[in-house]
Amino acid sequence: MSLSRRFFLRRGALALASITTQPLWGPLFLRQTALAAAENSRGSRRKTLICLFQRGAADGLSMVVPFGDPNYYRLRKEIALAAPSRGAAGECALDLDGFFGLHPAMESLLPIFREKHAAIVHACGSPNPTRSHFDAQDFMESGVGGSSQAQTGWLNRALAACPEDRAKKTAFRAVAMTSAVPRSLQGEIEPLAIPDLRTFGIGGKTGATGGAGFEGLYESAVGDVLGGAGRESFEALALLRAKADPARYQPAAGVEYPASPFGRQLAQIAQLVKAEIGLQVAFAETGGWDTHANQGSAGGQLAGRLYDFSRSIAALYRDLGDRMADVVILTMSEFGRAAAQNGNAGTDHGHATCFFALGGAVNGGRVLGKWPGLEREQLFEERDLAVTTDFRDLFAEIAQRHLGVTALGRVFPDHAPDPTRFRGLLQA
Repeated sequence: MSLSRRFFLRRGALALASITTQPLWGPLFLRQTALAAAENSRGSRRKTLICLFQRGAADGLSMVVPFGDPNYYRLRKEIALAAPSRGAAGECALDLDGFFGLHPAMESLLPIFREKHAAIVHACGSPNPTRSHFDAQDFMESGVGGSSQAQTGWLNRALAACPEDRAKKTAFRAVAMTSAVPRSLQGEIEPLAIPDLRTFGIGGKTGATGGAGFEGLYESAVGDVLGGAGRESFEALALLRAKADPARYQPAAGVEYPASPFGRQLAQIAQLVKAEIGLQVAFAETGGWDTHANQGSAGGQLAGRLYDFSRSIAALYRDLGDRMADVVILTMSEFGRAAAQNGNAGTDHGHATCFFALGGAVNGGRVLGKWPGLEREQLFEERDLAVTTDFRDLFAEIAQRHLGVTALGRVFPDHAPDPTRFRGLLQA
């Protein structure tokens, strides 16, 4: 049995089986879920943050190309993307603002950018100089600069600091589409790690490990043991299961997710959002961004990753439709790539990269942040794009203006977020 499944059973499902010794635990869990659904049905949908981690250090200089900086072409003679006016369709960057261009493999995000519901923060990252994937990911998920060792993740601390009525909190408040709870969600709030709804048990009687699904788990507990409010609570869970059955889920008309693990993760996040079961934070991840060799330009291995990544995000955005008024999608990566290509037509570990944000509250249609430049003296350690936006300030802006967190010091223990450093990513 997987860690995520054990975690959920301990947190909720099997509590019903022991209802005779803990008479309020199971029904409370279900009543909270039912309450969340009822509140949402009355139009008071809560805010949801969807965090997408690009593990392996994604190349921000290829995702969002600074074609207006001539040093870009000096540093990347083989892998640079042509400026919008200098390349054939599909081979050049897609103009965003006359200086920056989107990688052509990410074309699916361009209409959302032009609708002003997507924005980019360039030259963003950690102040810590490490080029270790492990350390940089740990710092970013912990929400620290590296000088302190936080035992919990920034998303978990943000949830704990949310001014949310405790009666409306459900076991589905924080969900990671991963096999284990990611670093960013570890802490006081108990999250769920669900690598696949189809094998977690929501959609059927048998999971991937051969164990019973939701219905099977409860069959022996319902009978004569559950009565009155307990039986009503079980019926509420049955309704939840029906609303979140992956075997029956249909995306919005015209929406098609890529047939990839990442596309599936985002489709299932959309399903949980639409089920209105109290989801506040969702987490998904995708790897393969460590492009040391044969990175490619308009085509190649990086382009393939970007194509799947952007199409999956665009599908999620379109699938959620009007719900995006209450949702922010945020992408992140532990650091970027070196400004200059290496001898293997790839890029080595760097420093700053770019983050994307999508949502109805996003001040979109802009590339935000201060551009540091690519002259040798402007580069970090004379080799990497410099960080001009501390990722903690970006996270803090979203925590405050989207999730409603006011005690930012609790979320970022070794940093003092200052609204004057916010990039205006979200409408105040």
